[in-house]
Amino acid sequence: MEEAMAQSQISYVAGQIVKGTVIEIRQKEVMIDIGYKSEGSVPSNEFSDHDEEELKLGDVVDVQIVRLEDREGMVELSHEQAIFKQNWDNIKTICEEGGCIKGRVKAAVKGGLIVNVGVEAFLPSSQIDIITPRDLDVFVGNTYDFKVMKLNLERQNIVLSRRELIEEERSAKRAKLLDDMMPGDIRKGTVKNLTDFGAFIDLNGLDGLLHITDMSWGRITHPSQMLATGQELEVVVLDINKESERVSLGLKQKEANPWDKIEEKYPIGGKVAGKVVNLMPYGAFIELEPGVEGLVHVSELSWTKRINKPSEVLTAGEDIEAVVLGINQDEQKISLGIRQLDTNPWDLAEEKYKVGAKVSGKIRNLTSYGAFMGLEEGLDAMIHVSDISWTRRVNHPSEVLKKGMDVEAQVLEVDRENQRISVGIKQLDDDPWDKIDELYKIGDLVEGKVSKLASFGAFVGLDHDIDGLVHISQVSEERVEKIKDVLNVGEEVTARVIKIDRSDRRIGLSIKAANYSQEQLKEEEAVLDALKPGEDLVALQHAFDTFGDDEGESKAAATKTKEEAPAKEEASAAEEPEAPAETEPLTESEEAPAETAEEAPAEAEAKADEAKPSE
Repeated sequence: MEEAMAQSQISYVAGQIVKGTVIEIRQKEVMIDIGYKSEGSVPSNEFSDHDEEELKLGDVVDVQIVRLEDREGMVELSHEQAIFKQNWDNIKTICEEGGCIKGRVKAAVKGGLIVNVGVEAFLPSSQIDIITPRDLDVFVGNTYDFKVMKLNLERQNIVLSRRELIEEERSAKRAKLLDDMMPGDIRKGTVKNLTDFGAFIDLNGLDGLLHITDMSWGRITHPSQMLATGQELEVVVLDINKESERVSLGLKQKEANPWDKIEEKYPIGGKVAGKVVNLMPYGAFIELEPGVEGLVHVSELSWTKRINKPSEVLTAGEDIEAVVLGINQDEQKISLGIRQLDTNPWDLAEEKYKVGAKVSGKIRNLTSYGAFMGLEEGLDAMIHVSDISWTRRVNHPSEVLKKGMDVEAQVLEVDRENQRISVGIKQLDDDPWDKIDELYKIGDLVEGKVSKLASFGAFVGLDHDIDGLVHISQVSEERVEKIKDVLNVGEEVTARVIKIDRSDRRIGLSIKAANYSQEQLKEEEAVLDALKPGEDLVALQHAFDTFGDDEGESKAAATKTKEEAPAKEEASAAEEPEAPAETEPLTESEEAPAETAEEAPAEAEAKADEAKPSE
């Protein structure tokens, strides 16, 4: 009776928090008796988030009066608002002390989660875990501890963080792990993530780096070849930096180093088998066993073939044999060679191809300085352009030799160190100039065929493969402007030998002297002897370059020493039938006698008198 009287004396107003007794539990609402003249109702879902035990009749709960009478005359109550108002003071105290609060995830929304901690609070996605989760629905309905990051009392806004608590917990674990961990320890961990340079391993709160070079003794190009995210494994602790909290880990260190006692397993000179695992421009890497590779340099692939890159003869994945050439255990390098599997043909070259021996083969290649003749597979000999003919001036080997032509030659030199063999074609025959005095004498009448034309004269092919030069001044008694006007290549001519120069290997011929008497020949020879050799004779290669070229011929015509001094050119032709490659230009003092020679009579005696002062 007294309690009823006390209740009747309480005044009730909206917003007031009072205690009430559960008198009836319905499907959508709970009926509460607060001692007012009529019962109040609370939505049943307001109890599910706050009461750990199931609500039952007779329970006393805190409620807030929302409205004293609704349309039906009942009191509208709210258990949730009562708890919310009561919790604000508690939450404010927690925030000021930096404490934690427990809450239940109510729903997932854009950007995070709604958490009920007595009042609704917001948990951003970035603060849910160390790594932002993609699926937020898995957290709905679960209860966690949270740390209050931000509190706005006016707006009644709370921002929580679960990540900070996890990081604090992990930091404490890391500190303990770093104190307990020693280099050489074997620890269990989980692959957290993979990068190009290695993998990060979670050691139960402490991340360690497993570098790609410490994963395997063998060759791998990416960590994904051995590991996968989430994979559990055991690793060896290699190094610890407590200040930066960095730990270096190793996987290959759990196994023995294959480079230990490598020289015993692969002695120098021994034959080994392996697989081509990588091709580079400078060589090929051969895997002998997991973690052990050797390099075959491109120069060690063949004794004789010129190989520019290994891919010309090897392919990745190919099984091959090789010979161990050298080992550097400190740098973990092995040098291998493939050509050492065969005998070096150059070791036998000096015995097989003795100097002076006669050899035969096909022309394989032509260059500006000579030709290469194949002696055997991979072994070539070089024929220099100067060793093709005793008598013929060969400017390029293609004038005499063709690719694929069968030829014979004589071995001149074998250089094993530089791997070169020199042979000559002309050495198969005697040098005709050794007996030139027996073959030709001054005054002999000879026949031959015009082989070449030049601006200064014509070359006539004689017997014994010797060429004689008919200077333009020795073609006719009449003045000849251009040699091609009076002679043609292939034309048969008769001429007289008027000069033999054994030291310079030259024969001078004269067509106009074919009918000379002995006295006239002596006079002509005297003129030739009186002139300086090579004064008016251009180099043979330049003579042919300008022959037939209007510009070249006009320059030749403008040069007084070539067109205005027949006597002097006659002497030059006799002295130098094959002009040197470089001819010094005439000076004014040398040109003066040429003009004098032009003004002299045509008789040989007069020409000789005028020519002698030029010496």
